[in-house]
Amino acid sequence: MDFRKISNLSVDCVIFGLGADSLSVLLRKRTLNLYNDNYPAIDDWVLPGENVFKCNNLGESANRILAEISGLNFANKKQFRTYGNQKRLQADKDLLWIRSQGAEVRTVTVVYYLTLPKENIVFDRDSDLRWFPVKALPEVGFDHRFIIQDAFEDLQSKIMTEPIMFDLVPVKFTLNELQTAFEILLNIELDNRNFRKKAISKPYIVPLEDKRKSGGSKKPSKLYMFSKDVYDKIAEKDYIISTIL
Repeated sequence: MDFRKISNLSVDCVIFGLGADSLSVLLRKRTLNLYNDNYPAIDDWVLPGENVFKCNNLGESANRILAEISGLNFANKKQFRTYGNQKRLQADKDLLWIRSQGAEVRTVTVVYYLTLPKENIVFDRDSDLRWFPVKALPEVGFDHRFIIQDAFEDLQSKIMTEPIMFDLVPVKFTLNELQTAFEILLNIELDNRNFRKKAISKPYIVPLEDKRKSGGSKKPSKLYMFSKDVYDKIAEKDYIISTIL
């Protein structure tokens, strides 16, 4: 197998994680200091990514990035968009980084994005990975701030027509967790009683016998699961997730 890297083709992964009060994106620390006044010191954050190996296709490259981060393979990753503008990298620190990695300035990047509960990815305290709220990003390298925004807007546009929201909550979720996910992603406030009434009427939101005891609540919360099989059968009849709202 040819493990040489293609110097002008890379894959980046936008990993969205939903927490209790915000949607976050996973970023990797990027540092480089040549201790020379002629070169800028680099100390910022970028999306997890890599140049593609010659023996791999794009999907395999995305899988490798995700496996290195979590040890898991995610079937719900989506190939989102390709970025190849000749002027996308112009900052001195980005050009220096590219040269230090033996890559080319004119690099085509294929972006995948993934949605999951934030708690699904756990890393050590000394890891170079960190979660940041999408609305409060740190200093970000390359054109990754724009890529994150593009992916976030695409995610928002698909929430009303595709069952992406169920990737952001636990496999067994409460209706409050589902409602909170909608409110965070769409930046809206929903009437609890109306939301619950509509949600439990959907056959693809399946009630379970299990219940979860929450910290401050005396009464355990009923748990539900999303049935993709049921959803796929009725989605053709315009029975879509947007009808919850």
